[in-house]
Parts: sequence; structure tokens; C-alpha cells
Amino acid sequence: MTSSAESATTRTWEGLTIPTAGSYLLDQAHKRVGFMARHMMVSKVRGQFREAEATITVAENPLESSVSATIQAASIDTGQTDRDNHLRSGDFLESEKYPTLEFRSTGVKSHSGAEFVLDGELTIKDVTRPVELTVEFEGAGRSPYGQDIFGFTASTEIDREDFGLTWNVTLETGGVLVGRKIKIEIEGEAVRQS
Repeated sequence: MTSSAESATTRTWEGLTIPTAGSYLLDQAHKRVGFMARHMMVSKVRGQFREAEATITVAENPLESSVSATIQAASIDTGQTDRDNHLRSGDFLESEKYPTLEFRSTGVKSHSGAEFVLDGELTIKDVTRPVELTVEFEGAGRSPYGQDIFGFTASTEIDREDFGLTWNVTLETGGVLVGRKIKIEIEGEAVRQS
């Protein structure tokens, strides 16, 4: 017979119902690793990376939790084949030479209610820079299939030129074809592994 402490899916921490400690993987069926960039100074282009994996370690002390993620550069998808091929090329991600983008958390900087600020390091094309993710904890529970899960959203903004992604075209009307600032938007569900 299993005690309720051993079978607990969630626990209460600072007024939140959070998952119990353990290792969780990003659910491939319930994830979006998206981004948004300015185009020609007048509109936004949105896209996503279709292939991404993440391991989230929820610690006994939630503020000591960590995450590591790997994104397949060639899986970029903006809904336009020519643009996607250009983004995979040497002008941008150079996905044949640098097949992955990597993220590793370095600590939880702060939190307020269900919002956490996570410090980490993002590597694109062998250039690693510090980034700060704002993470919104969306809830935890057990799925109808008996899996312990929790949901989250995360966002940050990076300057692509900091990672060596400097290709651009100056417009005759002023400005540039592709904005420097890239907003990263992640939505996901994580499933307990251990």
C-alpha cells in the first residue's frame, strides 16, 4: 500500500499548488517554442521551432529548480519555405554547422506569486550569452492518463546581433529589413519522469 505522501502529485508552497520534486520532460504534444521579429519596421513575423526538448528538475526547494533545453535549428518554421531556408542558411542560424540552440538555467533570480524570473545561458551558433526568462507557472496536477504534469509559459527578448546573427538589408525608406530584437515565447506542459 502506497502512502499519500509517496503518491502525492502536488504540494502547497507559498500559496501555490506546485508539483512535487522530480524530473520532468517537455511534452512533445503540448509545447510551442515560438519567436517574433519585426519585418521592414512595419509588421511582425512569427515562427516557431517544431523540434525542442527540455528537462526540468523540480527541487525540494522550488527556488533551486533547473531547466536545460535543446532546440533543433533546422526545425524553424515561419510558414514560408523561402524565408525558413534563408533562416537556416549561413546568413542566420547556419543550421548545418550549428544544429542546435541550447539553454541552461543558472538560477531563479526572483519570484512573485506564480511568476518566476529565471537566469540562464542561451547558446546560438557557439555564442553563449546570459538571458533572463520570465516564467509564469500555470498549474500542476494529474492527467486523465495518470501522468503528473504541470504547465508554464515563458518569455524573453534577445538582441540577435549579440549572437552573431547580423545579416540585414537597409531599406530605401529608412530602417532595416529585419529587426534586431527577437521576442521568444514558450508554452509547455511537462510530464514527470521520476
